[in-house]
Amino acid sequence: MGLRGQASILDRQNIELALMWIDGRRNPERDRVLFLLSVKAGLRAKEISGLTWDLVLNPNGEVDSHIRIVDSVAKGTTGGRRIPLNKDLRKALVLLKDKRWNVSRDEVVIRSERSSISNPNRNMNPRVIVQWFKRLYTQLNLSGCSSHSGRRTFGTNAAKKIVEAGGTLRDVQQLLGHKDLKTTQRYIEGDENAKLKVVDLI
Repeated sequence: MGLRGQASILDRQNIELALMWIDGRRNPERDRVLFLLSVKAGLRAKEISGLTWDLVLNPNGEVDSHIRIVDSVAKGTTGGRRIPLNKDLRKALVLLKDKRWNVSRDEVVIRSERSSISNPNRNMNPRVIVQWFKRLYTQLNLSGCSSHSGRRTFGTNAAKKIVEAGGTLRDVQQLLGHKDLKTTQRYIEGDENAKLKVVDLI
């Protein structure tokens, strides 16, 4: 487990292993987007469940350069947020949209496998998404990982890179949609090697 019993974060090898596992599944295009929404955009299960194409498409109907998270799909009332799209996630969304062919803007991105002709827009319930991640990490023998691992991974990686990009921890807080910076700080996993390097730079 992570610090203080939190969900473990994923390293690059874990992420590649998960994507390989997903490629062998029945619905790889959808499942790849589902996984990357967690790891590369830091979305909660509730946000993944409620995400519609309108929140990822531009006015021309193409996958946009960012995701819009509105209060109706977010946890609580945050005033919404915009998350720039990671290139791998954007590519996966384009492939999923092409597979679906003619998506409507109010259609959910992550459909349930129980969708039918009479109810083609049935979303995957947040609890089902939590179980999906549990099954994924169990299959991969990744102890301590849960549906929150992707979100913690995103937050930790963003915190490591934000200074290089000219930003601050406040930007990471906004990406994660936290009201309090202390919550963001609890998400971020420390790095012993980074601590050794920074002390040498002082």
